[in-house]
Amino acid sequence: MAVGSVLIGLLALWLQDVIVPYSTPFWGLFDNQLDLDVYLSGAQTVLDGDSLYDAKLLGQMDYTYAPISILLFTPFTWVSFETARIIWSAGIFVALYLVIMLSFKSLGRAASWPLRVIALSLVAVVLLFEPVRTTVWYGQINVFLMLIIVADLTRPDGARLRGVGTGITAGIKLTPLLFLVYLALLRQWRSFVGVLGGFLASMIIGFAVLPRESWAYWTGTLFDSDRVGAPQTPGNQSVRGLLANLLNSDDPNTFVWLVLALGSLAVGMYAAVLAHRHGQELLAVTIVGMTACAVSPMSWGHHWVWFVPLTVIGLHLLCTPGRGVLRCGLIAAGLVALFLIALSWRTYLAYPFWFVNRTVTEGYLVGLFFKHGIEWLQWFTYYPYNVIFLGTAIATIVVLRGDHERETSVSSGSPEAGSTRHTR
Repeated sequence: MAVGSVLIGLLALWLQDVIVPYSTPFWGLFDNQLDLDVYLSGAQTVLDGDSLYDAKLLGQMDYTYAPISILLFTPFTWVSFETARIIWSAGIFVALYLVIMLSFKSLGRAASWPLRVIALSLVAVVLLFEPVRTTVWYGQINVFLMLIIVADLTRPDGARLRGVGTGITAGIKLTPLLFLVYLALLRQWRSFVGVLGGFLASMIIGFAVLPRESWAYWTGTLFDSDRVGAPQTPGNQSVRGLLANLLNSDDPNTFVWLVLALGSLAVGMYAAVLAHRHGQELLAVTIVGMTACAVSPMSWGHHWVWFVPLTVIGLHLLCTPGRGVLRCGLIAAGLVALFLIALSWRTYLAYPFWFVNRTVTEGYLVGLFFKHGIEWLQWFTYYPYNVIFLGTAIATIVVLRGDHERETSVSSGSPEAGSTRHTR
């Protein structure tokens, strides 16, 4: 299996070059890192004594993360941008490998050398996913936050300082706060306090080191979701983004958005709690991560890096013996659907246009959400990741509830159960 995975990994690296050649100026996998540039410009702005949230970085970009994040980015200002982007990109690859290995560990698989080879090959495969590819291309932070959360919350409830790491990630980027709802539903109050403590600690450190920026962020900037981007953008893969694009409006009806967001939240949380109660903690954490992307006012495609542990879960289920042909077929179909929906589908534009903060002579846009030419399919292509999220949540609910009902039926129909009822 390890040899086969190496061949698949090499095939994935070749396919990456087919989609967008590595050597393509600006559009090649390692030839942009715009968001990393924004992070470092934000850090340099603070070092220069200017106002972080009033500054227009790189001429027109806003800084959107909490002030404590500046402490993470400041060391990268000590080296050239070329050096910083190499270190950052290498870090993303390492983080992806660690997420995959931690996922296998959570699923009960020992860290053997064949498994490590498989994990390395999987890094190449998941790089084909739009969320992962654009994470590397933009120099984004989401994979690092996911690594901390997976490492933190896949530990047992009583584990020392469980939740603190997740709280710190929420102090950098607010969406992980949704794990507080998940932990409250499970009544895991110790971990709940850990998340809350890590979050508050990050705020306190921010106020201690950067008081002006912290006051500006927590009293005003925090509530301006449009700083992240315009809602009516093909890459906005949140429920609000779906409405904005379908209705052709940057101000979709708030009531409708809240109803759909609360519905998504209810389905996601129920599926996550059910997964936890059936001993599937990695699946539960992954569903909560996807739910946060769905209900957030703005979720770029690269926020959906949770497809990485979801892929590992699917492969684990497929390779676990004792499953019927029908169930294996459904799992395989789910993995294929995940791959095809999340793939970096290329849309080539052979003309100059304005892209973010510069004019480009041609475009290699990636993601299924750019392919919305078929009008009756726009509900899907505007927001394809919703299909993965809802499909995963609903499949989890149906399968786990079905397994529970069968177990209950078998238990109540057993001779021992009948004898117990008779004695009573």
